Amino acid sequence: MDLRKLKTLIDLVAESDISELEVTEGEGKVRIVKSQPQYTMAMPQQMMQQAPAMAAPAAAAAPAVAAEAPAAPADAGHKVTSPMVGTFYRAPSPGASNFVEIGSTVKEGQTICIIEAMKLLNEIECDKSGVVKAILVENGQPVEFGQALFVIE
Repeated sequence: MDLRKLKTLIDLVAESDISELEVTEGEGKVRIVKSQPQYTMAMPQQMMQQAPAMAAPAAAAAPAVAAEAPAAPADAGHKVTSPMVGTFYRAPSPGASNFVEIGSTVKEGQTICIIEAMKLLNEIECDKSGVVKAILVENGQPVEFGQALFVIE
């Protein structure tokens, strides 16, 4: 897709009341999602393979995130883990208040976050009652199966 078309689409989303736009052109697909002050563009796998230079910085950023996780004081307490691979969200929608904060009291079965996987929003429930001691993942960050998301004490 032409960069001028992309810019036009981004401007269209920015100036309108819509929050998301997905355009398919040939075998290429672009998805523009309006969040608070920024835009997220998801590129199809085929386009990512054509641009290995873009993929290299993302791969370099992943070890830095992994290095940060052990530094968090997350050893004490019960860890709530991700049941799937996807994108972690702390709130039900952009601009809405978060499900939980550090210090929040949670009950078993209470929704504490959402993980988006394959364009489906999956509510993740707490598997233990207690107080949220730590939130180990940033909003909008990709998560892996079994990755610790929260520490409950």
